[in-house]
Amino acid sequence: MDDLAFVRLEDGELRLEFVKFAPHPVHKVPTYFFRMVHVQTGEELGGINLRAGSTAHIELYAGHIGYSVYPAYRGHRYAARSVRLLAPIARQLQFEVLWITCDPENAGSRRSAELAGAEFVEIVDVPENCIIHRSGHRRKCRYRLDLRSPGA
Repeated sequence: MDDLAFVRLEDGELRLEFVKFAPHPVHKVPTYFFRMVHVQTGEELGGINLRAGSTAHIELYAGHIGYSVYPAYRGHRYAARSVRLLAPIARQLQFEVLWITCDPENAGSRRSAELAGAEFVEIVDVPENCIIHRSGHRRKCRYRLDLRSPGA
């Protein structure tokens, strides 16, 4: 997917700008990094990444997608909309399912996953030897986004 720099990922108000393709600094899988940008103002709203590797660690605890919206821009569904914009790229990478994880108490992230079309599966305990646990995240909600379903 070397041509990502030329792909237009936008929905009218929100645009994803490709930043780089590199190993994820924590999860060590190949990852596409994007900025969330407001189309009219050019303001950066947050970021999202698509982890192109699929390991047990990614599927159970880290997720294939990581997103963060800056506090001043929350409440506009930018994370959910960004996930939807990345779905065609994930399909091109031969993904049929993407896993999205978040902390159980992070209501905004949970809502974003649901608005993106992901279904809640379970809450799992993160093993003590996992880097996610060592950084203070002891449990994760797991959401499954089926890219084969209509509208995904």
